[in-house]
Amino acid sequence: MKTLVPKVNLDQRKWHVINAEGAVLGRLATLIADTLRGKNKPLYTPHLDTGDFVIVINAEKVRLTGKKETAKSYMTYSGWKGGEKYRTVAQQRQRHPERIILHAVKGMIPKNRLGRVLLTKLKVYKGPDHPHAAQRPEPLKLAE
Repeated sequence: MKTLVPKVNLDQRKWHVINAEGAVLGRLATLIADTLRGKNKPLYTPHLDTGDFVIVINAEKVRLTGKKETAKSYMTYSGWKGGEKYRTVAQQRQRHPERIILHAVKGMIPKNRLGRVLLTKLKVYKGPDHPHAAQRPEPLKLAE
């Protein structure tokens, strides 16, 4: 048996744009994580970065199911005693809506050097505009 190790050609990476308006957060994050890792390609290799770039627009209009809008919270820690801060999804959506999607995707990729590289290929914007028009991104649709 021979193991096929594909050559990672950085020029063949595509750019995809996803409109998060009305999309359920978990399903959206799964699609983004799979595209970043390259699981939608036939040459997927777990230890290589074979994925594409993903641009997410309208991050503030992402939808959560159930009572997560008020019950779910995000914790940050400053490193000092008593330095824990908690924010609900509604508060996070008001201040930094792009971090909601970033946090969900970060939990779905590997927790190592490769995962940190994969996260740099994710660009999240709260409005409908993005500065990546020169890369000619292709729209990526969610399965309904």
